[in-house]
Amino acid sequence: MNTAAPLQIDTYLPYMRDVIRCEQSLHELNLMWRMIESSAKMNCPVEARTILPTMAATREGFNRLEQELVASLVKEKIATVLDEIGTKAQYVIDIVVRNLFERTADVGFLATDNELCAFVAGLSDNPPAIRQRLRAYRSKYTVYDEIILLDAAGNVLVQIDEATPLEGSVDPLLAQTLASTTYVETFRATDLRPAKKQALIYSRRMLHPDTGVVVGVLCLCFNFEQEMAGIFQSHRDPAGRSNMMLLDGENRVIESADALWIPPGAVVPVNPGSTAKLMMFAGREYLVRTFRSEGYQGYPGPPGWQGQVMIPVDVAFTGGGSGTLAALDPGVAAGLLSHAQSFSPPLYEIMTAAETIQRVVWNGQVMTTGQRGEQMKLKTILDQISETGARSNELFAKSIGDLYETVLASSLRDSEFVSHLLVDLLDRNLYERSDDCRWWALTPELRVALAAPERDGEEIERMSLILDYINRLYTVYTRIFVYDASGCIVASTHPEQEDGTVLGTFIETDTLAQVRALRSEQDYCVTPFAPSPLYGGRPTYVYHAAIRDPDDDASVVGGIGIVFDSAPELDAMLRSGLGNKAGVTALFVDRQGCVIASTDQSRPVGTTLKLDQTLLDLPNGSSASRIVIHDGHYAIMGCTVSSGYREFKVSDGYREDVLALVYDSFGEVRGRLSAGHKGNTMLQAEVNAIGGREFATFFIDGVLFALPAEHVLEALPASKISTVSRDERKACIGLLGLQHEAVNKGSVWVFDLGYLLHGRPAIIDRSSQVIIVRFGEQTIGLLVDALHGVPEFNTAQIMPTPFTGSSDGKLVKYFIKANGGQLLIQAVDVSSLFALLMVRDGVAQAS
Repeated sequence: MNTAAPLQIDTYLPYMRDVIRCEQSLHELNLMWRMIESSAKMNCPVEARTILPTMAATREGFNRLEQELVASLVKEKIATVLDEIGTKAQYVIDIVVRNLFERTADVGFLATDNELCAFVAGLSDNPPAIRQRLRAYRSKYTVYDEIILLDAAGNVLVQIDEATPLEGSVDPLLAQTLASTTYVETFRATDLRPAKKQALIYSRRMLHPDTGVVVGVLCLCFNFEQEMAGIFQSHRDPAGRSNMMLLDGENRVIESADALWIPPGAVVPVNPGSTAKLMMFAGREYLVRTFRSEGYQGYPGPPGWQGQVMIPVDVAFTGGGSGTLAALDPGVAAGLLSHAQSFSPPLYEIMTAAETIQRVVWNGQVMTTGQRGEQMKLKTILDQISETGARSNELFAKSIGDLYETVLASSLRDSEFVSHLLVDLLDRNLYERSDDCRWWALTPELRVALAAPERDGEEIERMSLILDYINRLYTVYTRIFVYDASGCIVASTHPEQEDGTVLGTFIETDTLAQVRALRSEQDYCVTPFAPSPLYGGRPTYVYHAAIRDPDDDASVVGGIGIVFDSAPELDAMLRSGLGNKAGVTALFVDRQGCVIASTDQSRPVGTTLKLDQTLLDLPNGSSASRIVIHDGHYAIMGCTVSSGYREFKVSDGYREDVLALVYDSFGEVRGRLSAGHKGNTMLQAEVNAIGGREFATFFIDGVLFALPAEHVLEALPASKISTVSRDERKACIGLLGLQHEAVNKGSVWVFDLGYLLHGRPAIIDRSSQVIIVRFGEQTIGLLVDALHGVPEFNTAQIMPTPFTGSSDGKLVKYFIKANGGQLLIQAVDVSSLFALLMVRDGVAQAS
């Protein structure tokens, strides 16, 4: 632990009430052990000599735990918050960069448009027609709020935003663009957008269509403020505890989800290294996560841009549990908790410490069984331990529950957010596809060629060159093709396929009918996600738009189809949303659960994922998260249904709902766990029990069993078992070294008592214990799920068992009526147990 850790802990603790409760509980346990140890040394040093070393070791352990565990818990809670805000911070920059990548392709394509180039070169003079063409582009690609054509001197030839008329520009971006062979990205104040404080513009030079001389500049003005508002509206913290921002390279806020809280223009502290360090801004301390983009398909994004989320420390830890644990099936809760070591080491430490104190008390009670006189002093001390320990454990259990609830609730929120992110990525990506097919259907050369009664080889070659040029710019398509009014494909990129060529083949009849029925250039259609011969027989989406007669928009002369490269593109979306999280899988499925894309190799595309109908019926845009059993593992599942992006799937008539599912596995399902049932088996004190018979009680499969305490020596943690092969004897699971002074030091065979009773092998976990049992000269170990207590019962409570004819009847000969007859405890008969195990020559053998 570094020297700054104590200061950090003191800084954070006032904001972590559950950790404070845990610290108080640990302190109380520490004081209790000191008091009990001192009392035992003073009042019964001889009788307590066997338990004093254990008590001292436990006290020392709790002293260390008190110092180290609180620091560990603080760090874990900070890490949980940093992970949560980090996911959102990375999303902000990643989704912006993905969106802007599409803009670089758009400006590159539109700058080569023949009609626009001819106009800028002075070969045509019809500004209204050109403005109409630009507005047609804007109506497809609604992310732009202005498109401007300028000549080489900076004079504005045409613009579509008549609310801010321009005559010309002297912005340096014009000279930079004229000198560049690629796009220029500009973000700042500019005379091209005088009404805005800053504008994001993608510009590219335009060439004379005949001579190739540079004649002007095209500027696509991205509606940046609207785009960022949409991102923040969709994904910011609904409780308003944190703020999402986009920063520039100087850590200055470009856009803020809450401009009244942290305004644009403010310089904020950043945390690109994910350090657990509080940062001050405007007199308030924050936890911060900052991410730069890793780029997308070679596009790095605007220089220095960063995504950031800031959350004030005073509210960072207030969004904990919300009854998640209480709502779970007790068996599932216990099973998930049994994997605490893997998903929350500090939680596991607390649970292990609680088990340790219980075992020490249990062993002390066993040791004083049947003792009177001076031994009663030790028994009194142990009773004091039990009583005080019970009160402390109540606080302990609350601390465990709070931390467990926090871990689960955070995981549930994170999985839900990631699923929301995934469908958003999908909708945003496919929105671009709908734009592309509609715009390319307006290509004049394609319209003229398809409207002609006949097409010669030169015209087909010209169409093919146009399609090839487009496909080189837009690499998310494996094929772009054009077909005539009969549906026959006349030109295509990558025309080759396994059985020859796509040229001369026909699209599906129903698809052609849909294309011919499209009412305007704003309409398009998409084939269902299904195997397509145009995609090598693999499933994908194919987007279609009608190509219309250049002289009659009502006449459909053919269509254009674009084949989305779904396999790598959808997989990349899923993996980018998951990041590098281990043990997490994600899928896109349709409303029937059919898999569209998957990172789970056991569920390839086309298979069906079994889902609860309530998930399949979730409304568009809705999310859900829950704890489930998935592939034999406990898992956190997040689910979100697509809701579209801008007009796509919202108002354009297209409906194709997709669900994103995220599974975060925490460990294999465990069948025999009893921890979840302990609270239901508290024993009430019995009148006239003094002078009765004492029993050591324990759990198997959540059921309370008992052994006569006079045959029990002690309990040891099952983690100390050395596994030894015993052929086919499944009841015998290994060897365990002895510590009790009443027997010779050595090892005993350990048998699975649950397997002997019910035939189901145990799963050894943190709660598992081995009870050392002595009968005559023989000693064995019995594996049980958890310890309970060593109560005393009067003879009237002990009754013959009704299970004589059952498998349990071999070992259970009587039962104990506790809690006024409301609870039956099955008592294992020791002589029958040893007879079953066939003790021979001093060694117990598994039958």
